Amino acid sequence: MDSSPDSPVAQSAQAAPEKAYLPGQPRSLEGIAIRSFCLGIALALSVVTMVLTLVYTSSPLWRLPFFIGALSTFHFLEFWTTAKYNTPVANIGSFLLTANWPAYAIAHMAASFECFFTKLLFPNRSWAPLYSGHILLLLGFIMVFAGQFVRSAAMIQAGQSFNHTVQHRKKDSHNLVTTGLYSLMRHPAYFGFFYWGIGTQMVLGNPFCFAAYTVVLWQFFSKRIRHEEALLIRFFGDDYINYKRRVGTLIPFVGH
Repeated sequence: MDSSPDSPVAQSAQAAPEKAYLPGQPRSLEGIAIRSFCLGIALALSVVTMVLTLVYTSSPLWRLPFFIGALSTFHFLEFWTTAKYNTPVANIGSFLLTANWPAYAIAHMAASFECFFTKLLFPNRSWAPLYSGHILLLLGFIMVFAGQFVRSAAMIQAGQSFNHTVQHRKKDSHNLVTTGLYSLMRHPAYFGFFYWGIGTQMVLGNPFCFAAYTVVLWQFFSKRIRHEEALLIRFFGDDYINYKRRVGTLIPFVGH
């Protein structure tokens, strides 16, 4: 039976959506759909290009589409894990596509240009010392996949206790997570991104960006963890101090 136009059911169905979900707003469904579609296309094209390059050429330029695919996967998973496990804060910014803009974009552009021009101009030249290129490439792959897994798993485990921005006020949903990955390392999401970022440059074979990424990421997380832990001590007191004493970050010289 059809509902009357004046019935509560019909009025509810015709009600305007919340403003936050409209185009141009922080939680725009249109914006989320477009970004997800573009990331999916970028990943698909990257995989196809990488496979075709490996199968039909001997060019080392397959590394570049791998990097673009890794980036596409990372940004999609940032939104997906937030949307599924920390739904109240999920918005377009959760993709992190414009995080730390424009420095973040410049870093990835520099990495892409270094890989493209060095592999194009010197396709047979190895930049790795003592013929360790294959070992470093394998290590880079491991760091990329393991780093992505650890970061996404840490976000899933923390749930609503994880946020992309440092929180200066403790919310009711904010708990001190010390089990699972968090029993092995403090800030596993930062650990994951740190080694993921360095690993991408090892796969690309970028000696200059490898050094730059290592320094910049270390400085960034060193400052962020110091600032964040001062707040966590204020939130959780002795519980966090004791946790900090027994669990490290596994990022060299950070958080001691």
